[in-house]
Amino acid sequence: MSTTKAEMRLPTDALRDDIPFFTKTLGMQLDMIYPADDPRVAVLSGHGLRLRIEQGASEPPGTLRILTDEPGSFANGQRRLTAPNGTRVEIEEANPPLVLPASQHAFVVRRLADQAPWVIGRAGMHYRDLIPDRLGGSIIASHIRIPDGGPVPDMVHYHTVGFQLIFCYRGWVDLVYEDQGEPFRLHAGNCVIQPPEIRHKVLYASENIEVVEIGVPAEHITTIDHDMSLPNGPANPDRLFQGQRFVHHKAKEAIWQSHRLPGYRSRDTTIARNTGDVAGVHVLRRGEGQPAWTRHDSDILFTFVMEGGVTLEGEGKVPYRLAPGDAFVIPPAMKTRLAEPTDDVELLEVALPGAFKTEVLT
Repeated sequence: MSTTKAEMRLPTDALRDDIPFFTKTLGMQLDMIYPADDPRVAVLSGHGLRLRIEQGASEPPGTLRILTDEPGSFANGQRRLTAPNGTRVEIEEANPPLVLPASQHAFVVRRLADQAPWVIGRAGMHYRDLIPDRLGGSIIASHIRIPDGGPVPDMVHYHTVGFQLIFCYRGWVDLVYEDQGEPFRLHAGNCVIQPPEIRHKVLYASENIEVVEIGVPAEHITTIDHDMSLPNGPANPDRLFQGQRFVHHKAKEAIWQSHRLPGYRSRDTTIARNTGDVAGVHVLRRGEGQPAWTRHDSDILFTFVMEGGVTLEGEGKVPYRLAPGDAFVIPPAMKTRLAEPTDDVELLEVALPGAFKTEVLT
């Protein structure tokens, strides 16, 4: 039976000083030491790591990070240590709480015609940043495309987030989610939310698929789950993931109603209801009446132009004529108007929180 192991090598000048530090202070166990008469090598293991401390090794001492649920009781509560051999040791929380940065409010306009760069991201997908400053790290909005259709080289994974939306803008994509049954196809105009830490996988995409992805906060961790296979069962579609329920919104089943903005109507994706108002998502079209000046008190209000055109007017700002692929953020209390909408205009509106007030100005 074959055996394969991996170990990290660290240098030392005085092995006798390092052994008590790694065993007593860091709680590792000594597995090997040699030669017996004048030890120059010690192999230790612990915390999922195997170390070879070798006298005369040429490597630098490096940094060792230990993750624990109880950092206050580990290594006598010390968070930064230095071993006798010079190795720096950092003690960190294994599961740190999610931190949502305070929004740095700004009026933001991002136009596709400005040729913002596309970058290659996870699983070979192309990403375009729709909010360059990310409002101080509070949100990321990405326009994502996969030029070539076919299988997507993805793995079962999850995100440590407060909120995450996937809106299919062009084409279609096959997805599978934890506790949501068999894989399904997300068509253009439809969307899903990915509640915190729900396991999922992208399976197959049409050619030239495009989606808009919203994530809160902007920087969040993606973790690969090597143990779960999807689909899993039995399905449990009503399960709550940290207070949020999975949503697969289908445009063809939606009801169009009047919107908070005069001159527009919208379809509610039910995301506000299923997240406890963490976020709300609407699709807007031209409605009856004329657009009016308004202001809102939402923390974040993001809009992406999917079809047609509209003029974004802001108090003290030069008007922007917007086209498909453009995006903007309106900060709270700013007076704005979405004027001159075309008959075929279609907008994706994302608000955090989902419940907020809009004042119509006369």
